[in-house]
Amino acid sequence: MKKISGIIVDPLGRNKFPGTLVIEQGRIVEVLPDSAAKGPFILPGLIDSHIHIESSMLTPAAFAAKAVCHGTVAVVADPHEIANVLGIPGIDFMVESGRQVPLKFYFGAPSCVPATGFESSGATLDARDVEALLKREDIFFLAEMMNFPWVIGQDPEVIAKLAAAAKLGKRVDGHAPGLRGDALAAYAKAGISTDHESSTLDECYEKLALGMKIMLRQGSSARDFEVLHPLITSHPEQCMLCTDDLKPADLVRGHINLLVKEGLRLGHDLFDLLQCACVNPVRHYGLGVGLLQKGDPADFIVVEDLERMEVRAAWINGEMVSDKGKPLFEAVQPRAINHFNAPPLTAEQLRVEVRGARLKVIEVTDGQIVTGAGEYAVPAGSALVEPDPATDLLKILVLNRYTPAPPAIGFVRGFGLQNGAMASSIAHDSHNLIAIGSNDVDMARAVNLLQESGGGICFVKGEEVHRMALPVAGLMGLGSCEEMAKNYSVIEQRVKENGSTLQTPFMTMAFLALPVIPSLKITDKGLFDGEKFELTDLFV
Repeated sequence: MKKISGIIVDPLGRNKFPGTLVIEQGRIVEVLPDSAAKGPFILPGLIDSHIHIESSMLTPAAFAAKAVCHGTVAVVADPHEIANVLGIPGIDFMVESGRQVPLKFYFGAPSCVPATGFESSGATLDARDVEALLKREDIFFLAEMMNFPWVIGQDPEVIAKLAAAAKLGKRVDGHAPGLRGDALAAYAKAGISTDHESSTLDECYEKLALGMKIMLRQGSSARDFEVLHPLITSHPEQCMLCTDDLKPADLVRGHINLLVKEGLRLGHDLFDLLQCACVNPVRHYGLGVGLLQKGDPADFIVVEDLERMEVRAAWINGEMVSDKGKPLFEAVQPRAINHFNAPPLTAEQLRVEVRGARLKVIEVTDGQIVTGAGEYAVPAGSALVEPDPATDLLKILVLNRYTPAPPAIGFVRGFGLQNGAMASSIAHDSHNLIAIGSNDVDMARAVNLLQESGGGICFVKGEEVHRMALPVAGLMGLGSCEEMAKNYSVIEQRVKENGSTLQTPFMTMAFLALPVIPSLKITDKGLFDGEKFELTDLFV
């Protein structure tokens, strides 16, 4: 028997009182008022309601070792990044890594592998595969249904996946940026229960009216909390908190605790915040996570100051798993698995011959994964279209890493890079090789260096090379969060020192290959019009 005393913050009773938790066999057997109890606050553990662990570049075990230090006791995770590379063996890898640590991982069955038919992935999960996954006890929901046009259009394969989730009584996560009106109504009616892609309050109100839960997202690339936070007070029972994608340097600084802290600074009630950060995910997904009630699993956190929200300790299933910023367990790293089969690139393969007077250009806005669609007037008499860093016109390529094929070439504005090239094997969601650069030579070399190391991120400028290997599916490394954050930050800083003005240039670049996000994107098959949902020519 264990006894933990302090000021208990009850998220269901919505009150604070001095008391003692009595714990036996991992559960709270008594919650005793105790006027003599002093000291720290005891709160329910925090939950990230939607995250792709792969985006942290950490294995689940390494992710857990840092997340628990910030008070996270559970995550609702979509493993579709690794599933696009390796299929079901990739999902099994994530589940098994998560089992090695106390943090509670609730993995879903990826619904869109690949996200669309307009890109090449390393694997495909059809309706039979998805149903088989959903029947497993270690798979808890159908993960974000990104291909909303096919939901609305009643594509048989997509409908079969939704039907399998309904039959098995498992929730379906949504992904519907900017979807409104009749199309949104049809999407929600198909059984979609959440959305994390809303960027305006009006969009959220429409989705809420249809019964959807809204996830307030504050990740490394997409940061919507500042705009959407009023929902915490206006609709506390219909909102959850999430990060979606979180780079390692940001995870070093904090996790969901930072959103709770920011919510308090903005004047929101603590219990409304805990409703979003703890109660709603447990109720919506049926998670086996405790909420400080008698009979619950003993999952909770200890903080000294509610305003600062600095976590002193975290407990999961009645065991202390972190103390003063240090994990109390070892993150055992598994053997790396991967999938690469692309030949080396040459600079000559990246040449773009002029075929028209005007060029379509992807336009990037810092802090957003939605892109614009601009144009560029090709200088008269030019035989080739060249990058022009002086006007922020850079070349972008995506190369199929699973099957030998020529690269898809496009142009992008908004990165500000003046010299060199940046490249990555993280390109949502199929994770082909992607690069942006000021010249063809550096771009080709950057891509080839990543192929040699089995994936990663790198920056190349002439003879200068900075590279971090990601040998697990080309998505994750085998270091600790601190090690990965340090290496990543060095490379990111060199990109910024060479002109990029973006907060997270590599994560922003990764989303330029995701065709289910408007407006103009690029996949390994070519430039993609997200409004018309079709491949489009590079020239106007």
